[in-house]
Amino acid sequence: MKSLHRSLRIAGATLTGITLAACSSSPTAPAGTARLSAAVGAPLKTCAELAQSFRFDQTTVDAVSTVPVGELKQGNQPVAEHCLVKGAMHKRKGSDNRDYAIGFEMRLPKAWNGRFYYQGNGGLDGSVKTADGALGGGPLTGALMQGFAVISSDAGHSGPQTPYFGLEAQSRLDYGYQAVAKLTPMAKALIATAYGKGPDRSYLGGCSNGGRHALVEAARGQAYDGYLVGAPGYRLPNAALAQLWGAQQWAPLAVAGATTQHPLNPTAKIPDLGGAFTKAERQLVASAILGKCDALDGAKDGMVQAMQACQASFKLDTGVPTCSGERNGQCLSAAQKTVIASVFAGGRTNGGQSIYAAFPFDPGLAGDNWGTWKFANSVALDPLSVGTVFSVPPGMFDPLKVDITARLPMFSATSDVYRESGLSLMTPPGHENPVNLAKLKDRGAKMVIYHGVADAIFSAEDTRQWMLRLDQALGGKADGFARFFPVPGMAHCSGGLSTDQFDLLSPLVKWVEQGQAPQAVVATARGAGNPGGENTEVPASWAPNRSRPLCAYPTVATYKGSGPTEDASSFVCR
Repeated sequence: MKSLHRSLRIAGATLTGITLAACSSSPTAPAGTARLSAAVGAPLKTCAELAQSFRFDQTTVDAVSTVPVGELKQGNQPVAEHCLVKGAMHKRKGSDNRDYAIGFEMRLPKAWNGRFYYQGNGGLDGSVKTADGALGGGPLTGALMQGFAVISSDAGHSGPQTPYFGLEAQSRLDYGYQAVAKLTPMAKALIATAYGKGPDRSYLGGCSNGGRHALVEAARGQAYDGYLVGAPGYRLPNAALAQLWGAQQWAPLAVAGATTQHPLNPTAKIPDLGGAFTKAERQLVASAILGKCDALDGAKDGMVQAMQACQASFKLDTGVPTCSGERNGQCLSAAQKTVIASVFAGGRTNGGQSIYAAFPFDPGLAGDNWGTWKFANSVALDPLSVGTVFSVPPGMFDPLKVDITARLPMFSATSDVYRESGLSLMTPPGHENPVNLAKLKDRGAKMVIYHGVADAIFSAEDTRQWMLRLDQALGGKADGFARFFPVPGMAHCSGGLSTDQFDLLSPLVKWVEQGQAPQAVVATARGAGNPGGENTEVPASWAPNRSRPLCAYPTVATYKGSGPTEDASSFVCR
């Protein structure tokens, strides 16, 4: 990583706050980096006729309509006129005798910029989200608004967001990676029919499972020029199992018999584990983290920009008071400290095998989303995906009693019915040594990755470790292909005590098509009155539109020593 570290520090030292607002990229691409030609737009030739004129194998077009300007909005901004195409691919009767298909919608701008954007959706998919190509928390723009043709899909199954599709072998594969592979050539052909030419440049982006889709396609298909990878759950089975392991650690510390509402079923109850580490106690730890780390970036502003330095500075055992008596919100018991440290370490089997990556300590752990993932989703959602999608054989279980050590090998198992393991269908091939991405790099493709440091389900440290392995696999030249932007305080994909409103797609396009490598991108808070939607966790002490530069790792947003601390112009990446 030395070369990546050195080159990014040199680039970061040249960026001032003045240039941040005007240009989010360094002026030239790293030496030896291929640059692809810019996309050229075209007007929409046909919309209504697509229902009859478009033909593609195993594809049906179910509805075509023109969407007038303003009918769809991004934040409070009207989206321009476009053509909406709804359809499905590979309709079939599943082995469980249920009807399956890869449902999709595609939105084709009347004024097209020559680019295609595959919108990877999150969670367990299962529904066709609006194909707007939304970017960042409370988005003010998106791929569709920027003139891209955008596709969204359900990844091969529909209905409520439950993982029971995982019992059907082909549906597992579609969810894992085959839906993207099947939809991509179809979407490019539909664009060619609608505009008289195919896309000049193709981009794939998403957050969470959508980020996983992007990394998996980059490793398997390599059919895109740019990849926008958010909070990539590229080791989703391991992350989910770590959640189960954590739930079992929290349970003895929680209030006995306490229950709470199921996050997806308002009539169902689940164990309430929140008493194991209460909101007040999490705020106590957050304050302790700030006390040690807030000023490491030169400004005491309620944010920790120096992520890596903070991990070395903050120690849970000594940094937070230990209770001498009853818990009162002003201390942690010795048992709590042991469990919290173990959960942040990623968990281990009975034999000491690591289950998942460690999580960085960040004051964002005080946020509600952090608690939801650790204390509710860990017993409501993760057991379903682990049991029915990732394991061979599948089967349900009590999350607080299941043998975690025995469950881990089931992710690698296969059978006559499930011929591909959960790890194989979910993770990018070669992620331990991503040397196969050298082909993408040499072709001129680029990758921009972002991850909330306070993400409670997928660890920003896991993404950082992947970047280190990528740099080694590419001979110390990863910065010519991929840039990683940690987002301090941000929860899973958005929210938290953070500046979570940003556009990383535009810098990615500039990198792919103009050779301008992104080094710093302005992000803003979504306080009261934000046109893209308010983040209620933005502290009252912040300006509602506080801005900060997101800095490409390993550079850190550092206060210049003067200027308003609410404005990105007062910070530099170095």
